[in-house]
Amino acid sequence: MPITRVPVINRFGVISASYHEELLKRSSENITEVNIKKPRKPLLITKEFINKFNNTENPQDKKLLQDQATKMLFRCKRRLGLSSLGVGSHVDLPAAWTEAIYLAQCKGEIQEEALNMLCASLDHASLNCSHLTTLFFIAESVLYRICCDASQKSYLYSSEIKLTKIGFLTFLRLSVYHLYGNLEDFEEHLIRLQPYLYALCFCEITYCKYPNILSSVAFIQKTGEVICSPKRFPEAYVDPNTKQNLGFPGMRHKSKPYSKKQEVSHLLWHCIIVWSCVQSHRSQLNEVLEHLLMHKGQLQEKFWLDSILGLFILGDAAKLNTSCLKVFLNLGKFFISSCMSPQKQEENKDNDSSWEWIIAYMYTTILGDICLHATTSNLRKIAFMGFSDCEKLSEYLELKNTESTEPVELKTASFLDLLKYFSSQISDNYCQMTWTVYYGLVYNLVKMTRELYEDERQDGLRNLLWKTLQGIKDEEKDKRILSAMDIAEAELNDTINPFICSNVKAERNQTFFQYIGSRLAQALSKLFLPPVGPRSLLLKRYGKEQNQMKYQTPKQYQMEKKVIRIFFRLNEAES
Repeated sequence: MPITRVPVINRFGVISASYHEELLKRSSENITEVNIKKPRKPLLITKEFINKFNNTENPQDKKLLQDQATKMLFRCKRRLGLSSLGVGSHVDLPAAWTEAIYLAQCKGEIQEEALNMLCASLDHASLNCSHLTTLFFIAESVLYRICCDASQKSYLYSSEIKLTKIGFLTFLRLSVYHLYGNLEDFEEHLIRLQPYLYALCFCEITYCKYPNILSSVAFIQKTGEVICSPKRFPEAYVDPNTKQNLGFPGMRHKSKPYSKKQEVSHLLWHCIIVWSCVQSHRSQLNEVLEHLLMHKGQLQEKFWLDSILGLFILGDAAKLNTSCLKVFLNLGKFFISSCMSPQKQEENKDNDSSWEWIIAYMYTTILGDICLHATTSNLRKIAFMGFSDCEKLSEYLELKNTESTEPVELKTASFLDLLKYFSSQISDNYCQMTWTVYYGLVYNLVKMTRELYEDERQDGLRNLLWKTLQGIKDEEKDKRILSAMDIAEAELNDTINPFICSNVKAERNQTFFQYIGSRLAQALSKLFLPPVGPRSLLLKRYGKEQNQMKYQTPKQYQMEKKVIRIFFRLNEAES
């Protein structure tokens, strides 16, 4: 049998025989090895999923993607700990907040539900330094959506209202970290916010008819100026009929933010002490309240961020204590009466008084929260009707039905007193303070009525709210005030009649900031008052590995650097 010699071609060059055998062994292993690719996580939120969700037209694909998005929402809701106020081993707030921001890019019901969950979580979650990176991500995302997308649409959408509420809560939390001095290591994040904060100045024209949005935008802008510490944004006139590309003058030179803990006003400091006395049942409460009233004049100072923080903290104490509620109403009466005096209105013709109506508007919002969530029915009644035993509701309805030329005096600054007072101030030439605060009262009245829907425990208050609201609907003719009702009902998804039972229960949206006052007070009391318990987490300096989010931001989600183009929504009168 002939022997056939097969030529051996050395493909490895001049190498040793042992090394040759080792290479052949590795090659055979690679051939026989079965490569099994790990399946992609089906509920991973990616850019491709969001684009496919928003653009698909196939009904079957729509249903499949809707089911996947719903499962993502349930997972996000569990991580947020909505039923346990953000507490539990299953809670991962940075990851859940990031997921909620991503899901909010999906159109339709998924977007609305994601924004509702994020708003509720930011209201009740405790403050912790590990949240800072995610909070900056939320702040940048919200500002980008408002400046580059929402404010440029032709109509107002409910998502815009929710975005501004989320932005308000985010910057409210950042202001507390600013007081702690914890933002000094986030200079890059602060600098990235500056262009959006500058562009936010031009959105005021868009939202000038909606005080509920404009107040949040103004707070975001003012807080951003404080925490970012840039040079004062240049004031520029912009023609509403033109479109401009903003080059952000004065933004190229990076200014280093503060590096120390900040001081606060006496008003805010006393509000913190009052809250602490209520929580610990201290006997010095009345003495502290007297000292607080001595500093009520600081409400009229232009640096109004401390005033808003103080009102939130004092409002939370007013839910528990009658004396605190009396002082809260006293502060509201003093501030509104002084702003509405003829002498003050004459001075405001030449001076910028935009901050005054913002404080008054926030006061009405906090007062509405007290009317609903105070611990006792007596506190809720006082917040709504005041301390007088007379039938104020009947007086208010009689006032609406009769044209009286006598001026109405502001007595206790309760919710019904404010309605009675500002409804009598309405005229052809009323100032911004009058219509914006009256707008806020009606807007919050609708939300209060919605909050008590099917709540049998508060039938009496629900009846009062409903009668008051119907009286306004029957008598009010001002279009801007009537729009407050429409906007509130649109924000809450539908019109609700609390006296008609329905088998279909609407989803309960976040109507008021119920817990944020308590969270602010807890954090600031640990900063400015002697420690009474474990050291605050806010004072700890976390290492780099602790500051990293568990839910890393994918590369494809890095925001594209785009030129911000500012457009202006046409007014209804112009259209």
